[in-house]
Amino acid sequence: MTGLFISALIIFAVVLTTWYTVDESEQAVILTFGKADQTIQEPGLHFKLPWPIQTVEKLSKETFSLQFGYEEENGKIRDFPEETKMITGDENIVLADLVVQWKITNPKNYLFNAEDPEEILHDATSAALRSIIGSSKIDDALTSGKAEIEAEVRELLTSLIDKYDIGISVLAVKLQDVELPNDEVRRAFTAVTDARETMNTKINEAKKYRNKQLNEALGEKDAIISKAEGDKAARIERARGDVAVFNKLYEEYKNNPNITRERLVLETLEQVLPNAEIYIMNDDGSTLKYFPIRPLEKQEPPKVEGSDSNE
Repeated sequence: MTGLFISALIIFAVVLTTWYTVDESEQAVILTFGKADQTIQEPGLHFKLPWPIQTVEKLSKETFSLQFGYEEENGKIRDFPEETKMITGDENIVLADLVVQWKITNPKNYLFNAEDPEEILHDATSAALRSIIGSSKIDDALTSGKAEIEAEVRELLTSLIDKYDIGISVLAVKLQDVELPNDEVRRAFTAVTDARETMNTKINEAKKYRNKQLNEALGEKDAIISKAEGDKAARIERARGDVAVFNKLYEEYKNNPNITRERLVLETLEQVLPNAEIYIMNDDGSTLKYFPIRPLEKQEPPKVEGSDSNE
């Protein structure tokens, strides 16, 4: 009876350790007699050989955050200034902390190529950050050069992690704070930063004003060109009309030169003297020529005070 119970217990243990599940946020490594044999990335129910032949190690697929220089827990932040204190390329002391986003991309290497991969990542982060800060100027580290420093730290850190081959991939590097340990110097650099921001604001405003004036000038230029094109077309059409009139007059002139000449003289006089009265006389010179004089309107003499109206 005891043997039957033991056999049943063994069968139950075999069945229980043969099947395993992998969650969507997990990845698994199958170990055969303690040696990494297979990596499982697909979620669901899977089969393996029973324990102790094969065992399963599950690791998360999620993205992890390494907080370098500080620790945030339950909404409280704890700083480690000795860890973040470093020297810039121009021999100034700054405090720099950052966050590294990383994930496990090779579970086998993560489990067996290093005893503590996260500690290696922490030390590599410190080495990469100190190397880049040590080759940067303090002004860049405190103001406009942060993005470039982040990119260089990520590149160097990725190179180090690839060499260590611990199954980790660096996704992003973000500087949290880069500041000076001395309050007076910190205030001076804050003033410099404010001045630079004011300068950039003024530059942007000037560019905006320049673009506005340029657009208005271009619009005015286009309007002048359009008006000139219109005037050009009008003058061309007017000239064509004058040519057509001249050609008509020339045809009439060829047919009757004298009549056309007199007509042109009369039309010219009408244009030059539009309100003048013109008299044309054709005589032999024996008559007296006179100017037509219009009679002036009769005006009453002014009255003198005290005089008799009958006198």
